[in-house]
Amino acid sequence: MDCKGGDRPVLSLQPITFAEASEFVRQYHRHHVPPQGHKFSIAVADEYRVVGVIIVGRPVARYLDNGRTLEVTRCCTDGTPNAASMLYGAAWRAAKALGYRRIITYTLVHEPGTSLRAAGWKSLYQTPGKSWSVPSRPRLDRHPLGQKTIWEMM
Repeated sequence: MDCKGGDRPVLSLQPITFAEASEFVRQYHRHHVPPQGHKFSIAVADEYRVVGVIIVGRPVARYLDNGRTLEVTRCCTDGTPNAASMLYGAAWRAAKALGYRRIITYTLVHEPGTSLRAAGWKSLYQTPGKSWSVPSRPRLDRHPLGQKTIWEMM
C-alpha cells in the first residue's frame, strides 16, 4: 500500500451519489439512519475502497435555513484515521465554492469533536436535546435526544 507518514493509507476525496452515501451510513453510523435528502455528498477513499462519507443538506432547524447556511447532516467513517477531518474540511470548501457563507453540524455532548477541530471548525454552544414529536404532529424518534454541541465554519 502506498503510504504517507508510516502505516497510514493515502486518502483521496471522490464524488458519491446520495444513494451510495446513504448505504454507507446504514452500514457504519453508530446512532443515525441516513437523512431524507442532500445538497451534496462527498466520499473519502483509500486506494481500495470508500472509508467515509459526508452528507450535506439544508439546516434541519427552520430558523437556520436562511439560504446561505448548510448543515452536515451525517459524517460517517469506518474509523480510518484522518478521514473525518478530511471530509469536514472538504464539505466547507465545497459549500463555500457554491456561495454558502456558513456550514454547521451537531455532535452529541459526550463526543469530543476532535475531527471538527482538526478541520478548523469552531464549537459555538450546547443545545438542549429534544424530540421533534409534538401532539399536532407525532413522530417516532430515531436519534439520540440528549444535549448536543453545535459547530460552525464561516
